[in-house]
Amino acid sequence: MNSNKINYADITISAVSPSQYPKEGLPEIVLAGRSNVGKSSFINTMVNRKNLARTSGQPGKTRTLNFFNIENELFFVDVPGYGYAKASNAEQEKWGRMMEDYFSSREELILGILLVDFRHEPSEHDILMYDFYKHFNVPVYVIATKSDKIKKSKHNKHESIIKKALDIDPEDKFFTFSSFTREGRGNVWDALSAHLLKDEKA
Repeated sequence: MNSNKINYADITISAVSPSQYPKEGLPEIVLAGRSNVGKSSFINTMVNRKNLARTSGQPGKTRTLNFFNIENELFFVDVPGYGYAKASNAEQEKWGRMMEDYFSSREELILGILLVDFRHEPSEHDILMYDFYKHFNVPVYVIATKSDKIKKSKHNKHESIIKKALDIDPEDKFFTFSSFTREGRGNVWDALSAHLLKDEKA
């Protein structure tokens, strides 16, 4: 996939149950992270769009699994942001069931992306999400957003803190990313393309 020239990217469906999942059979990459980590900005930067994924002033607004078709080659699946204080317990349980339905049954799922804020130590929710991926044997890319907010001289320190808190599997990849400077975009696309190729051959 030529990441510098993405001609097609569109939201296919916002699903709440397996019967609504896309039927194309394309590989799917899940994007998870807390409500204000910059998931929408990450998607928009990755596909060179300004507002494919809507950035909201209201954290926790995503209530569905949003399937974004990229070049008819793969889906980014944006799942509800977690750690949003105003979400009721009932809402959170509903999201949890929706996620479990997807993760336990979806053969197209080939990779999980966990977005964390590079400036902060991973939250309890971040750690739970990483463990959730591992529970379902999903390979993970940990992507630390807002890297432009941290001095380069401190990048190694922050990376170490995040990896230690998550107890990251040595096989899982770590990237720094900035939607402001676009740092990391090329590296992430290179890794995704290689992963897609490996999955095709498997």
